[in-house]
Amino acid sequence: MSGGRIPFLTAEEVHAALPLGALVGALWEAFRRGAEVPLRHVHALDGGRLLLMPAWERGGPAGVKLATVFPENGARGLPTVSALYVLLDERGQPRAVLDGEALTLRRTGAASALAAGYLARPESKVLLVVGTGRLAPWMARAHAAVCSFEKVLVWGRAWEKAVLTAAELARDGLPARAAPDLAEALSEADVVTAATTSREPLLLASQVRPGTHLDLVGGFTPEMREADDALVARASLFVDTREGALAEAGDLVQPISRGLLQPAAVRADLADLCAERHPGRRSLGEITLFKSVGTGLEDLAAARLAVGG
Repeated sequence: MSGGRIPFLTAEEVHAALPLGALVGALWEAFRRGAEVPLRHVHALDGGRLLLMPAWERGGPAGVKLATVFPENGARGLPTVSALYVLLDERGQPRAVLDGEALTLRRTGAASALAAGYLARPESKVLLVVGTGRLAPWMARAHAAVCSFEKVLVWGRAWEKAVLTAAELARDGLPARAAPDLAEALSEADVVTAATTSREPLLLASQVRPGTHLDLVGGFTPEMREADDALVARASLFVDTREGALAEAGDLVQPISRGLLQPAAVRADLADLCAERHPGRRSLGEITLFKSVGTGLEDLAAARLAVGG
């Protein structure tokens, strides 16, 4: 694109260009192929943070996501998180700029759906969504793109938001309804996807039945928790990337820091699963837990798919 106008893909265009089934396939290929992905850079700004997430393929394209997090923006009527993605060709020339939030929503859900293909029981029928933020419905859509659920339950601390999220999913044709009680919903769930900013565990070992697959995407800092220590210790642990999850995921970092868990307890990452270095779920009664904090490899793969290769 040197010397020409660089295309910008709006949120609507990014969503339209990334069908979830095709995106799951693109991520599978990307994790098998691999890429250079440094740990994300985080810089403090006045009242917020700047995050930089680069990734590149040797002899191939490169890209970087620029995201800002300003927690007080909600009170000003502004998004808490804003993001752009810059895609470069193999010569380092700008190829496209994409809406970063839409890219993140799609690729996060697709990565979890990819993992669930290896870790959830094939006969899973009930999906439980824990959380009602912007990411939550995309987690449901992605899981439903690769598995035919007979029921989708939505739980959130605010009942009204759970009802609205379930209604949004129902309009998409999913069999969704709000769940008033988390423990009761867990007793039904085959797959649980949690996308919250909780700092206290919401998912307890005593409430999760054997055979459940847990997909935790919300606890993306060392201070956050979605599962209690007993559940983490009981489950077979898988991650998107070891480097990211073991540095940033509170569900792993906290029990490791207290000597309750060893890093070696992580059985495989997505690259291991996609390359068939690990088979994933080994038994019907096994509780599997996939912990995701996001990786620039997913952003790069999604951006390439969105612009056509």
